[in-house]
Amino acid sequence: MILIRQPFFITMKEELKQQLITLADKYENSDFIIADPSQFLYHYKEPKDAETASFVAALLSFGNRKQFIPKIKEIFSLADKAGGFAKWLTSSSFESDFKSPDGNPDKKFYRFYSYEDLLILFRSLLKILKESNSLGEHFKNLFEKNIRSDKNKSLAEIISDSFPECTIVPKGKSTPNKRIQMYLRWMVRKNSPVDLGLWNWYSPSKLLIPLDTHVLQQAKNLGLIPENSTASLKTAVIITEKLKEIWPDDPCKGDFALFGLGVNSKNTTGETT
Repeated sequence: MILIRQPFFITMKEELKQQLITLADKYENSDFIIADPSQFLYHYKEPKDAETASFVAALLSFGNRKQFIPKIKEIFSLADKAGGFAKWLTSSSFESDFKSPDGNPDKKFYRFYSYEDLLILFRSLLKILKESNSLGEHFKNLFEKNIRSDKNKSLAEIISDSFPECTIVPKGKSTPNKRIQMYLRWMVRKNSPVDLGLWNWYSPSKLLIPLDTHVLQQAKNLGLIPENSTASLKTAVIITEKLKEIWPDDPCKGDFALFGLGVNSKNTTGETT
């Protein structure tokens, strides 16, 4: 397939639209989850477990898949012994289960995050589950409260702000917040063989594309954004707006086209950041 490149400032050509549609249809299928962190969406059947476990999986989904996927599986295996992810948290079993081999909480669990960093996240999730029936209900209440207060925060910002003590939860108003945006895609998009679509209270049309290195590079290659574009919130917004020319009600369907094309390109390293 020869990809059509065009200046980012003009309406997308029909040839490129059709190519992106073809690519999205090609990659958005059940086989996509085999090597992708979205595989963890289906580890639990109960929505309460799936929401919480997927959130943790999303936060650890950066770097090399061969490194972070085993780390996520390690956490899930501990939760499974307690009867599910939500129960593992609400019973506080994680406090005794999740320990470094030498008992040092400051030892790194994955990349620059320590066992203590993950424990702080688990304690924050425990607090939320004690206050609300589920993680989704908690974020829904905060989102509706935000609308009533006219603060105009995005849902991604609301989620980030819910974890002020957690270094592992991405923050910053100018960053693309890729891991949170990916989590939102998982929870919101419906009728997908990949995404769960558990949150009926939020519209897929409001989602922002999870911007990683693959999506950024392919968007440049196709002329959707300028060559000097950086991994910023502004760039994520521009790409999402371009994808709305094809999928106005579901722009993140285009994530499968750009990400799938990127990870299957020559010399890919398996990195996702």
